[in-house]
Amino acid sequence: MAGTTVERWQGAGHVEPIADFLEGCEEISAVGHRVVHGGPRFAGPVVLDPEVVEYLASITDLAPLHQPRAVAGIREVSRLLDVPEVAAFDTAFHATLSPAARTYALPREWNHRWHLRRYGFHGLSHAWAVRRAANLVGRPLDELRIVSCHLGAGASLAAVRAGRSVDTTMGFTPLAGLVMATRSGSIDPGLVTWLLERGSLDVNTLTAALEQESGLRGLSGTSGDLREVLSGRARGDPDCALAFDVYVHTLVREIGAMAASAGGLDVLVFTGGVGEHSAQVRAAAAERLSHLGVALDAGANDAARADAIIGGETSTASTVVVTAAEDVEIARLVREVLGAGV
Repeated sequence: MAGTTVERWQGAGHVEPIADFLEGCEEISAVGHRVVHGGPRFAGPVVLDPEVVEYLASITDLAPLHQPRAVAGIREVSRLLDVPEVAAFDTAFHATLSPAARTYALPREWNHRWHLRRYGFHGLSHAWAVRRAANLVGRPLDELRIVSCHLGAGASLAAVRAGRSVDTTMGFTPLAGLVMATRSGSIDPGLVTWLLERGSLDVNTLTAALEQESGLRGLSGTSGDLREVLSGRARGDPDCALAFDVYVHTLVREIGAMAASAGGLDVLVFTGGVGEHSAQVRAAAAERLSHLGVALDAGANDAARADAIIGGETSTASTVVVTAAEDVEIARLVREVLGAGV
């Protein structure tokens, strides 16, 4: 099965590009779908059937920006092709979190009734990144304590010990954790209730603001694209400078937390659009992580354009850049589920 990817389509109301894409493919023996949320039901890849698709549609509220697009894509492919289809979930990699790491300190009746827990996301990216990082540093994955940084428009970290996720920054939804392009990341829940009670905001307005008008966008007044923030910072724009500082501060703080959960740090991995392409973010973070043995080779960091080791001679923890390859991870999972013959 050759791995071919379709992405960057607009989702539930715009599925035409899928047909165009499939027409240009050679023989298709199976299809793998990236699905952000598997809910409490799926802790691994699953062969799709109508009942599974209906379940995935029923948990749209857990990932409202992503789940409808995934379900629409699945339904369109099923209409066009008669081949096995597999859903690969971003939440599945984090199914190995311990009860202590995944449980919210809420009334236990709530946790049980509504399946409230830390699910975590970007699992397909983290799974590929840690395996590739182990390969780059030439050490067995099961010996390593890794912090994986998926930094893009959405961003999350994973603490990985012996190849298994033991902690992560996102939670019940993809809104938690790091400052992102347009998402706030984690904020004081008391602030949320204060805004609802005293700020005259309704739930829909607040939700939209936290998802689409916050993060780098909200702080800087730009679109939230880090390149715009860096450009503004270079021009002396104080809002862009503050946005960058908040972004890096939160990133460094959470890397430290993930290193604690992993029991130490052997490898720090940067992946995703920002992680792969922003030497400034990598350098700014590494500068504040020397206590964890992180130090960069400035030349290697500036030159990194693909998979690369960028750690300096004085570092005791390896630092690597890994090109994101969720498609490769999905293809691996499809073969795992359907057999190597596909």
